[in-house]
Amino acid sequence: MTAPQAETIFALSSGGLPSGVAVIRLSGPRTADVITHMTGGLPAPRRAALRTIRDGDGERLDQGLVLFFPAPFSFTGEDCGELHLHGGRAVVQATLDCLAGFDGLRLADAGEFSRRAFAHGKLDLIEVEGLADLLAAETEMQRRLAGEQAAGGLSSLYSGWAKRLTHARAMIEAELDFADEDDVPGSVAERIWPDMALLYDEIQRHLTGSATATIIRDGYRIVIAGEPNAGKSSLLNALAKRDIAIVTDVAGTTRDVLEVDLSLAGFMVKLIDTAGLRDTEDQVEREGIRRARARIADADLVLLLADHPNGFNATLDTQAPILKLGTKLDRDSAIWDSSAADLTISVEDGTGLDRLIDMIQRRLPRVHPGALALPARRRHQDLLRQCAGHIRSSLDMSGALDLQAEYLRLAQDILGRLTGRVDVEHLLDVIFSEFCIGK
Repeated sequence: MTAPQAETIFALSSGGLPSGVAVIRLSGPRTADVITHMTGGLPAPRRAALRTIRDGDGERLDQGLVLFFPAPFSFTGEDCGELHLHGGRAVVQATLDCLAGFDGLRLADAGEFSRRAFAHGKLDLIEVEGLADLLAAETEMQRRLAGEQAAGGLSSLYSGWAKRLTHARAMIEAELDFADEDDVPGSVAERIWPDMALLYDEIQRHLTGSATATIIRDGYRIVIAGEPNAGKSSLLNALAKRDIAIVTDVAGTTRDVLEVDLSLAGFMVKLIDTAGLRDTEDQVEREGIRRARARIADADLVLLLADHPNGFNATLDTQAPILKLGTKLDRDSAIWDSSAADLTISVEDGTGLDRLIDMIQRRLPRVHPGALALPARRRHQDLLRQCAGHIRSSLDMSGALDLQAEYLRLAQDILGRLTGRVDVEHLLDVIFSEFCIGK
């Protein structure tokens, strides 16, 4: 059986068909032979050549651009090639069938090109995850966050931290092993512990950006809550600008959680419509209210709706800010005074909706340009907290150099797990499964 890294893989990398252009990517030791066989010759490295592409019997499949990227100067670190074809289903399928007929070639698994890039040291795990997030990005802020990660911004930061830990450990080991030698530096504390304290503070400051990164990556969660018939579903439909929730005059129409994603100021905003909050004996409605309260507890912002001034009495178990909205202003504006609600709106004539959107935008995180080297995933955040904890333990063990060195080793190992340099085999299948075929 051929070893996985000795196999040449191929896949359609350019998305759905039909399309103007379809790109088929190859990677592996047989890439040059296959391109030569199908196109009559190997193009100059990294230069596009217009070629007639033929199958194994010499029959013309298409005419298109061909590129060859010799190892190690390619995305995967192996010999790579690309066939740029017309994006018709029949053309692409015939070419894929032809490739499958060559010995040693097979269709790539999901994420296999990126996994080979990781295996050959072209990407570390942080960059791989950033690439996956970049492919999935739907908003401008998601694109910027993922782009910073995929381009190595985080990797460079963590690599610098790892080098400082290496230096600190070397200094400690020198003092432990050669304390009597004249050419060994004097006090370790004078040289490394201030830097380790500074490193601890840097990691802690870095972690303060995790909340912003989580909102950018996973969305800003806005829960619409209130009594039955307060106008929650109507507001969801108005903000989404399409009919998502059923709107009737019957109390308790919404019995489950409805969610829609919007792009607002470059952020993904998740609007969540919930069941009306009231006491009820209806078993299904009670389950809907339980789910509503669970979403409220997990919200970033709660819009508490009422269609009369005394309707804001619901007790909400949440740490999120609550914005009180008086609704149905078009029916009777006289019932509202300036103190009852933070804002009064009408979804019928649009009164107050622009102001509401502005109020939401002002509550989104403030991110400075170029300041997006943030820990975006829960995995990153958890490992960084462990790393900081080990450094703190090392600082607290003043005078016990052997124990301090061990805590610094643990901190360095954590950074290695973060970038994928040590002990991450169990993560790889999960991470690379996020990719589409051909990436």
